[in-house]
Amino acid sequence: MNGTQWIIFILIVQVIHFLGTWKLYVKAGRKAWEAAIPVYNAIVLMKIINRPKWWVILLFIPIINLLMFPVIWVETIRSFGRNSLWETWAVILTLGFYIYYVNYVLDVKYVENRDLHPKTAMGEWVSSIVFAIVAATLVHTYFIQPYVIPTGSLERTLRIGDLLFVSKFHYGARIPITTIGAPMVHDTLPFVGVKSYVADDDPATYKTSLLNKTHLPYMRLPGFKKIKRNEIVVFSWPADTVRRFHKSEKGIRKPIDKKSNYVKRCVGLPGDSLEVRDGYVFINGKQNTLPDRARPMFEYMIYAKKGVSSRFLEEIGVSDFRRKYIVGSLTSQQADVLNNYIIGVKPGKNGKQELYTKESGIPVEVIRKYGISITEESSLSRQAKLTDEMLGKLKANAQIDSIVRVILPKNQSGYNVFPQSPDYKWNTSQLGAIYIPEKGKTVPLNLKVLPLYKKIIRDYEGNTVGVKGNQVTINGEVAENYTFKQDYYWMMGDNRDGSEDSRAWGYVPENHIVGTPIFIWMSFDNFNEKIWKWRPRWDRIFTTVHGSGEPVSYFKYFLIALALYFVGDYFWKKKKS
Repeated sequence: MNGTQWIIFILIVQVIHFLGTWKLYVKAGRKAWEAAIPVYNAIVLMKIINRPKWWVILLFIPIINLLMFPVIWVETIRSFGRNSLWETWAVILTLGFYIYYVNYVLDVKYVENRDLHPKTAMGEWVSSIVFAIVAATLVHTYFIQPYVIPTGSLERTLRIGDLLFVSKFHYGARIPITTIGAPMVHDTLPFVGVKSYVADDDPATYKTSLLNKTHLPYMRLPGFKKIKRNEIVVFSWPADTVRRFHKSEKGIRKPIDKKSNYVKRCVGLPGDSLEVRDGYVFINGKQNTLPDRARPMFEYMIYAKKGVSSRFLEEIGVSDFRRKYIVGSLTSQQADVLNNYIIGVKPGKNGKQELYTKESGIPVEVIRKYGISITEESSLSRQAKLTDEMLGKLKANAQIDSIVRVILPKNQSGYNVFPQSPDYKWNTSQLGAIYIPEKGKTVPLNLKVLPLYKKIIRDYEGNTVGVKGNQVTINGEVAENYTFKQDYYWMMGDNRDGSEDSRAWGYVPENHIVGTPIFIWMSFDNFNEKIWKWRPRWDRIFTTVHGSGEPVSYFKYFLIALALYFVGDYFWKKKKS
């Protein structure tokens, strides 16, 4: 909906409210016209149902109002003596229209000083749950959202299994675009696997569907800071057209606020000229310097005549490599057990097999328990992702012969690299230079530069783009230049050779920005394994994300404060009694 459509919609709601409640207003000692004045009628209604006036604010906050409307409906009929359970369900299931029946058919009397406390323990419980959900949804939608790091694109700066609090108010919280949806969930309802919001996702009918007429235009609350270079940012994945990951389905078109959330480092700001050389980012011709907490990783080939030991790689913290095992004949039981760990099998020599696993390998206790005759082979060379610290430890090991960085050469086209055009032979190691669009700035348009900006013009800013001969057309008119309507950013992972980022799908629009992670409240090793294999990383719990110097865990201080609270509360209650 645009602004005019929303005003019309609000007026229709006001008419519905007036027609369904004006007699109840009169019976409560008010005037009939008071039920017809927008906002004022809500203030009067709060007085009638004996609830605080600040509830009116909640009625105008998207998503929160969906939770408050049923509460107001129930409170309204109860203010006129309709307290039975079936009537409570009737007003909820009819979306409030049962109030019309109460207003016009029933001879009700206003209960001015009704008891606001639930009559039963179940009522007390339900009341507490409802307002807990309202409060949690308000915080989740507009202030702080929990987030988990599911992939290694920012390893080792942020690690798989880090559980974060993401601030939405730093950059200004986005007003939800999809106004009808389940509270405190993103795009999918847990367990049942269906979408959590009301929208037509078919790309062919997305713009014209009546389901999508309830959507709000993009709006953002004022923030207290702008995105700075090298800040870690959470954003809606611009290229998201999947309903579920790792499942082949027809592509869909999601509302912006229901696209999957990604977290990367913002290395390019609006107006920058950006280039990637040998995996390093250059801004306006100068190499970008990352903060001291950043732990960038690159791909290396490691060589050793006596084999590159998996144990040594584990000891220095390398966690992204493959292990190779040699095994002879196996019983069916042994084969079933090994299937839980292997990711690949290849025929070996002398009738044996080569088994490949992740860096975690096959546990020794499993090998012993099932009597498996197996040997791990230390490969003469291994490919692994290393930080500078890991690289230094490897170079100091006398058993390592050489270490060579894996860098894709210039003018070699990479797989799925922006802008996915044969005119630009770029790869993840070598890309650009490119201009990062800034709101209000104008760029010349021709067939050469069109691939760089086509997605922006068409998908993010809502125009039709075509080609007529050697000329570019926008909305059917020949265009020699284009002026951008919003700012754009360039996001990359610190795990430079293990991150799908802007090098794959290009610029991130300003309206896709969600917030910034501020705090790690929990962290687990083996997070992608079964839950009983999770191991807390105690040094990362209760640490801040931004800042300089080594992160400091405040977990012990939290435990001390918690203990002092309970001790103080115990003695206070004892003294009071």
